[in-house]
Amino acid sequence: MRQNPARRAALLDGAIEVLAREGARGLTQRAVDKEAGVPIGTASNYFRNRDDLLVQAGARVYERLRPEENALTEMFDQARDAASYGVMLRESVGRVAAFPSGHLALLELRLEATRRPDLRTLLTERVRADIDENVTRHEAAGLPGGATAVLLMYLAMNWLIVEQLTLPEVFTDAERDQLVTQAVERIVGPFPTATK
Repeated sequence: MRQNPARRAALLDGAIEVLAREGARGLTQRAVDKEAGVPIGTASNYFRNRDDLLVQAGARVYERLRPEENALTEMFDQARDAASYGVMLRESVGRVAAFPSGHLALLELRLEATRRPDLRTLLTERVRADIDENVTRHEAAGLPGGATAVLLMYLAMNWLIVEQLTLPEVFTDAERDQLVTQAVERIVGPFPTATK
Protein backbone atom coordinates (compact mmCIF):
# COMPACT_ATOMS: atom_id res chain seq x y z
CA MET A 1 0.00 0.00 0.00
CA ARG A 2 1.19 3.52 -0.79
CA GLN A 3 2.26 5.77 2.07
CA ASN A 4 2.02 9.38 0.79
CA PRO A 5 0.14 10.96 3.76
CA ALA A 6 -1.07 14.01 1.82
CA ARG A 7 -2.45 11.85 -1.00
CA ARG A 8 -4.09 9.47 1.51
CA ALA A 9 -5.73 12.45 3.30
CA ALA A 10 -6.98 13.85 -0.03
CA LEU A 11 -8.48 10.48 -0.94
CA LEU A 12 -10.16 10.14 2.46
CA ASP A 13 -11.50 13.68 2.24
CA GLY A 14 -12.85 12.77 -1.18
CA ALA A 15 -14.48 9.67 0.31
CA ILE A 16 -16.15 11.84 2.97
CA GLU A 17 -17.58 14.13 0.31
CA VAL A 18 -18.85 11.18 -1.74
CA LEU A 19 -20.46 9.59 1.33
CA ALA A 20 -22.17 12.85 2.26
CA ARG A 21 -23.43 13.55 -1.24
CA GLU A 22 -24.23 10.08 -2.59
CA GLY A 23 -24.42 7.84 0.46
CA ALA A 24 -22.61 4.59 1.05
CA ARG A 25 -23.91 3.07 -2.18
CA GLY A 26 -22.12 5.76 -4.17
CA LEU A 27 -18.78 5.16 -2.48
CA THR A 28 -16.50 3.46 -4.95
CA GLN A 29 -12.77 3.82 -5.41
CA ARG A 30 -13.42 5.34 -8.83
CA ALA A 31 -15.78 7.94 -7.31
CA VAL A 32 -13.18 8.76 -4.66
CA ASP A 33 -10.47 9.16 -7.31
CA LYS A 34 -12.70 11.53 -9.25
CA GLU A 35 -13.64 13.56 -6.14
CA ALA A 36 -9.99 13.82 -5.06
CA GLY A 37 -8.92 14.83 -8.57
CA VAL A 38 -6.38 12.03 -8.91
CA PRO A 39 -5.84 9.50 -11.70
CA ILE A 40 -8.32 6.64 -11.81
CA GLY A 41 -6.92 3.68 -9.91
CA THR A 42 -5.13 5.75 -7.27
CA ALA A 43 -7.48 4.81 -4.42
CA SER A 44 -6.87 1.12 -5.09
CA ASN A 45 -3.19 1.74 -4.33
CA TYR A 46 -4.09 3.09 -0.88
CA PHE A 47 -7.06 0.99 0.24
CA ARG A 48 -7.29 -2.79 0.02
CA ASN A 49 -11.02 -2.75 -0.65
CA ARG A 50 -14.23 -0.84 -0.01
CA ASP A 51 -14.39 -1.96 3.63
CA ASP A 52 -10.89 -0.61 4.25
CA LEU A 53 -11.91 2.69 2.60
CA LEU A 54 -15.04 2.93 4.79
CA VAL A 55 -13.12 2.26 8.01
CA GLN A 56 -10.40 4.75 7.18
CA ALA A 57 -12.95 7.38 6.09
CA GLY A 58 -14.61 6.97 9.49
CA ALA A 59 -11.31 7.57 11.26
CA ARG A 60 -10.66 10.63 9.07
CA VAL A 61 -14.02 12.22 9.94
CA TYR A 62 -13.17 12.02 13.64
CA GLU A 63 -9.69 13.35 12.99
CA ARG A 64 -11.12 16.41 11.25
CA LEU A 65 -13.90 17.02 13.79
CA ARG A 66 -11.70 16.87 16.88
CA PRO A 67 -10.47 20.23 18.13
CA GLU A 68 -6.86 20.72 19.17
CA GLU A 69 -6.00 19.70 22.73
CA ASN A 70 -5.47 23.27 23.91
CA ALA A 71 -8.88 24.28 22.51
CA LEU A 72 -10.55 21.42 24.39
CA THR A 73 -8.85 22.36 27.63
CA GLU A 74 -9.81 26.00 27.19
CA MET A 75 -13.46 25.13 26.48
CA PHE A 76 -13.82 23.16 29.70
CA ASP A 77 -11.85 25.74 31.71
CA GLN A 78 -14.24 28.48 30.59
CA ALA A 79 -17.46 26.55 31.36
CA ARG A 80 -18.20 27.83 34.85
CA ASP A 81 -21.93 28.51 34.72
CA ALA A 82 -24.97 27.61 32.61
CA ALA A 83 -24.35 30.45 30.15
CA SER A 84 -20.69 29.58 29.49
CA TYR A 85 -21.53 25.85 29.33
CA GLY A 86 -24.15 26.70 26.70
CA VAL A 87 -21.54 28.69 24.76
CA MET A 88 -19.25 25.64 24.81
CA LEU A 89 -22.03 23.45 23.42
CA ARG A 90 -23.01 25.98 20.75
CA GLU A 91 -19.37 26.16 19.65
CA SER A 92 -19.28 22.36 19.42
CA VAL A 93 -22.46 22.33 17.33
CA GLY A 94 -21.00 25.13 15.21
CA ARG A 95 -17.81 23.14 14.60
CA VAL A 96 -19.88 20.25 13.28
CA ALA A 97 -22.11 22.57 11.25
CA ALA A 98 -18.97 24.05 9.65
CA PHE A 99 -18.10 20.56 8.35
CA PRO A 100 -21.56 19.27 7.33
CA SER A 101 -20.24 16.73 4.87
CA GLY A 102 -18.22 15.13 7.68
CA HIS A 103 -21.22 14.65 9.92
CA LEU A 104 -23.44 13.48 7.04
CA ALA A 105 -20.72 11.00 6.06
CA LEU A 106 -20.58 9.86 9.68
CA LEU A 107 -24.33 9.22 9.62
CA GLU A 108 -23.87 7.13 6.48
CA LEU A 109 -21.01 5.27 8.15
CA ARG A 110 -23.15 4.55 11.22
CA LEU A 111 -25.81 3.00 9.00
CA GLU A 112 -23.19 1.04 7.11
CA ALA A 113 -21.72 -0.15 10.44
CA THR A 114 -24.87 -2.17 11.06
CA ARG A 115 -23.67 -4.44 8.22
CA ARG A 116 -19.88 -4.20 8.57
CA PRO A 117 -18.34 -5.51 11.80
CA ASP A 118 -14.94 -3.79 11.33
CA LEU A 119 -16.61 -0.44 10.82
CA ARG A 120 -18.92 -1.04 13.77
CA THR A 121 -15.89 -1.85 15.95
CA LEU A 122 -14.08 1.33 14.88
CA LEU A 123 -17.08 3.59 15.43
CA THR A 124 -18.02 1.95 18.74
CA GLU A 125 -14.50 2.35 20.10
CA ARG A 126 -14.22 5.93 18.86
CA VAL A 127 -17.59 7.09 20.16
CA ARG A 128 -17.05 5.37 23.52
CA ALA A 129 -13.61 6.98 23.85
CA ASP A 130 -15.07 10.42 23.05
CA ILE A 131 -17.85 9.96 25.60
CA ASP A 132 -15.41 8.76 28.27
CA GLU A 133 -13.11 11.70 27.56
CA ASN A 134 -16.00 14.17 27.84
CA VAL A 135 -17.07 12.65 31.17
CA THR A 136 -13.50 12.84 32.48
CA ARG A 137 -13.06 16.46 31.36
CA HIS A 138 -16.47 17.43 32.75
CA GLU A 139 -15.75 15.90 36.14
CA ALA A 140 -12.17 17.23 36.26
CA ALA A 141 -13.51 20.74 35.60
CA GLY A 142 -15.82 20.34 38.61
CA LEU A 143 -18.94 20.81 36.52
CA PRO A 144 -22.29 19.65 37.93
CA GLY A 145 -24.44 16.75 36.80
CA GLY A 146 -21.78 14.07 36.55
CA ALA A 147 -21.57 11.35 33.92
CA THR A 148 -25.34 11.10 33.45
CA ALA A 149 -25.57 14.77 32.48
CA VAL A 150 -22.76 14.35 29.96
CA LEU A 151 -24.48 11.33 28.39
CA LEU A 152 -27.84 13.08 28.18
CA MET A 153 -26.25 16.20 26.67
CA TYR A 154 -24.35 14.03 24.19
CA LEU A 155 -27.60 12.44 23.03
CA ALA A 156 -29.50 15.73 22.91
CA MET A 157 -26.77 17.61 21.03
CA ASN A 158 -26.27 14.81 18.52
CA TRP A 159 -29.90 14.81 17.54
CA LEU A 160 -29.94 18.61 17.39
CA ILE A 161 -27.03 18.39 14.96
CA VAL A 162 -28.80 15.76 12.85
CA GLU A 163 -31.89 17.96 12.75
CA GLN A 164 -29.86 21.01 11.76
CA LEU A 165 -28.01 19.20 8.97
CA THR A 166 -30.90 17.21 7.53
CA LEU A 167 -33.99 19.37 8.17
CA PRO A 168 -32.63 22.84 8.97
CA GLU A 169 -36.02 24.56 8.71
CA VAL A 170 -37.54 22.61 11.63
CA PHE A 171 -36.01 25.02 14.16
CA THR A 172 -34.80 28.57 13.69
CA ASP A 173 -31.33 29.52 14.93
CA ALA A 174 -32.96 31.28 17.89
CA GLU A 175 -34.99 28.17 18.74
CA ARG A 176 -31.88 25.99 18.58
CA ASP A 177 -30.03 28.39 20.89
CA GLN A 178 -32.93 28.37 23.33
CA LEU A 179 -33.07 24.56 23.25
CA VAL A 180 -29.37 24.38 24.12
CA THR A 181 -29.91 26.83 26.98
CA GLN A 182 -32.85 24.84 28.32
CA ALA A 183 -30.97 21.53 27.97
CA VAL A 184 -28.05 22.88 29.99
CA GLU A 185 -30.33 24.24 32.70
CA ARG A 186 -32.45 21.10 32.94
CA ILE A 187 -29.91 18.35 32.35
CA VAL A 188 -26.64 19.61 33.74
CA GLY A 189 -28.32 21.09 36.76
CA PRO A 190 -27.53 23.99 38.96
CA PHE A 191 -24.00 25.31 38.79
CA PRO A 192 -22.27 26.15 42.02
CA THR A 193 -22.34 29.82 42.83
CA ALA A 194 -19.03 31.54 42.29
CA THR A 195 -17.10 32.39 45.41
CA LYS A 196 -15.33 35.71 45.70
